[in-house]
Amino acid sequence: MKRFLIASVLSAGLLQSQWLPLLAARGGESTVMIQGFHWASWKTAPWWGVVGGRAGELSAAGIDLVWLPPSSDSLSPEGYLPRKLNVQDSAYGTAGQLASAVKALHARNIKVIADIVINHRVGVKDWADFAQPSWGPDSVCADDEWGKGEGAPDTGMGFHAGRDIDHTKNYVRESIKGWMKGLRDVQNYDGWRYDYARGLASPYLLGYNRATAPSFAVAEIWDDLDINDTDLHRRASADWLDSVNGEIKVFDFTTKGILQAAVRSGEYWRLKDSGGAPPGLIGWRPVNAVTFIDNHDTGPSPGGKLKDKAWPFPSDKVPAGYAYILTHPGVPCVYWPHFFDWGLKDSISTLIKIRRAAGINSASRVSIVKAEQGLYAAIMDGKVAMMLGDKAWHPGAGWKLAAQGPAYAVWTR
Repeated sequence: MKRFLIASVLSAGLLQSQWLPLLAARGGESTVMIQGFHWASWKTAPWWGVVGGRAGELSAAGIDLVWLPPSSDSLSPEGYLPRKLNVQDSAYGTAGQLASAVKALHARNIKVIADIVINHRVGVKDWADFAQPSWGPDSVCADDEWGKGEGAPDTGMGFHAGRDIDHTKNYVRESIKGWMKGLRDVQNYDGWRYDYARGLASPYLLGYNRATAPSFAVAEIWDDLDINDTDLHRRASADWLDSVNGEIKVFDFTTKGILQAAVRSGEYWRLKDSGGAPPGLIGWRPVNAVTFIDNHDTGPSPGGKLKDKAWPFPSDKVPAGYAYILTHPGVPCVYWPHFFDWGLKDSISTLIKIRRAAGINSASRVSIVKAEQGLYAAIMDGKVAMMLGDKAWHPGAGWKLAAQGPAYAVWTR
């Protein structure tokens, strides 16, 4: 049943996706976001105080959106095994400390998005004794590992560490909407990052999004990437976007995968598709693509620690990675450890300021000049030129060097 529903969503958008390079939206947004945590942030308590205390630095850097970790009570300290959704005391701090952090960010004109985990949930003392809000065994999918779920079969991919929630139940959907409205109206969140969006059929996710009207929403669509068939990968993301009418953005895992493969061995020819556009989702749906170098799942926490099955960007090429995503279309997302713990705050801030001053946004046009072994060069909107690699290149007369670092340079005019 799961495979049938997922396949139906993909095939429904397939024909549309083949024409996506011609249909890229012209209107873009200038948002630059930061992931306001890493996998071990909860160990620095209260983390909400850390984030709130950095509001001034974030604003000065030109960041205007912060993604916070799940703030509900959770079995796991990281927040991804939600237990009591309506309780906002967590390993990151108390509800009051969270409110103070959000207030500090808002005072600097920075919007805040919550990490929404609704695919799965755990009980208080048992497998599925859900509380605050209370749900019965009919809220658990019939094919969940618990074996006692009385709900319908899962509409998406299963998650072994928690009970898969049956989103076909009206009372479950209304309960989730009520919780999310509380996050919006009481905790004052501005938008959502949807965790594990493959875990439920997209129409349900769209329903939650429409019921809560966020100012910004992005979903985690993390599919396996075959580096030699990247069109298949970005097509899956684009088809998912079609299934939610483009109302929720997605993280551009395709761009991350291709970019880190390119910089690792100087294979910059990978950064241009057969039509002359960027090969990631930003080449097809830039306004709906949130680009990034690493996140809490893929990259290290301070101290260099990695999660199991991590997928880190080459550490010595991280500055070049930011030079790419902060000069290209899409909505770029900075990783907290890179900004505050790796000594990259100044270089990233400079790139953001270049982006702002030139008016580069999520729909900016990319003209790829070079994409070959050892060199990538491109010009965005005729205002910003950049190069990656170890070969010499210059955009020509009239351009002024604005930033440079290991294996990258950026010019403006």
